[in-house]
Amino acid sequence: VQLQAFGGGFVQAGGALRLSCAVSENIVSPDVLQWYRQAPGKQRELVVRDNTTYIDGVKGRFTLSSDNAKRTIYLQMNSLKPKDTAIYYCAVLDLKVLRQYWGRGTLVTVSS
Repeated sequence: VQLQAFGGGFVQAGGALRLSCAVSENIVSPDVLQWYRQAPGKQRELVVRDNTTYIDGVKGRFTLSSDNAKRTIYLQMNSLKPKDTAIYYCAVLDLKVLRQYWGRGTLVTVSS
């Protein structure tokens, strides 16, 4: 399974971006869809899992969704803050084989 994230860019604080992640194979249950991020000088952290688990800092601002027909996972990010600046990675956990697939990251830069 190959994943490719895109849609990152430069945005001012308060703005919005939508990241997309193209998946090479069908997204089927019970695959676990995720977005991670890695800020400069920090470890990679989970941002959202399956639109059910969000880290506190993004609750109410970020939303994960997917379009199975397009094999695409989205991350809608609203009210962006400078602390959201990071490289964002999409990931899919295939529970049938217990394997995590990662996409290449896309950089999001939020200016104050």
